[in-house]
Amino acid sequence: MSPPKRQSSSKSSRAGEASAGFDAANANSGAGHRSRLRARFEKSKFLGFSEHEIVELLLTLCIPRTDVKQPAKALLAKYGSLRRILDAPADGLREVSGIGSVTPIALQIIREAATLYLQESAGENELFDSTEALINLFRIRLGALRHEVFEVAYLDKSYRLIHDGIERLEEGVADRTRVYPGKVMRAALQKNAVFIVVAHNHPTGRLKASPEDKRLTQSLVEAAQAIQLTLLDHVIVTPDSAMSFLDEGLL
Repeated sequence: MSPPKRQSSSKSSRAGEASAGFDAANANSGAGHRSRLRARFEKSKFLGFSEHEIVELLLTLCIPRTDVKQPAKALLAKYGSLRRILDAPADGLREVSGIGSVTPIALQIIREAATLYLQESAGENELFDSTEALINLFRIRLGALRHEVFEVAYLDKSYRLIHDGIERLEEGVADRTRVYPGKVMRAALQKNAVFIVVAHNHPTGRLKASPEDKRLTQSLVEAAQAIQLTLLDHVIVTPDSAMSFLDEGLL
């Protein structure tokens, strides 16, 4: 029996060339898609973009050359929305095929930079004469945080933020009801504030004032009245919602 014929070197070479050509075509197609997404963004920002395309565009900043359609689809399939993707832990993101080790860190940088921008721009020249405006302010500042913080906003007589008028008090204070009122009132006098608004977040999602929250609010009301200032509201923020003590009849 004659031995099996070996593939000729010319056929092997042609197969390799075909494979290389296919890879190059895919790379060119991916590059073209990236360019089109960026051109659309430059022209009209995210107007007309689907959520999938927004995720793709973000991934082009993190993943060079490779087609990002499938990783974008996989991320949305796993997390359901852009917000949940950006809030996802790095380990969870790395489990998605095509994401790699660098992309999760890049997405966290994008999220934190956007959060910082919103925090710094929130309240500029805005009138805070409604609970809706106050809730919007603190949802931007506190809604995405994963640990509890306490903030104070100092307003002038026109219900506008005083310059550098938002202060984050130190965390881990054992007796906030005793410590915070004095700190808040001293700062209010230094800033010549007329109105005070306090807020804190419940990262657990529990949208209900605790007994300690109520005691602290009453202490702040009494401390403000003693120096002829007014505590306008106490806002509690969760990742998905917020409540106002004033709206709930607790103030």
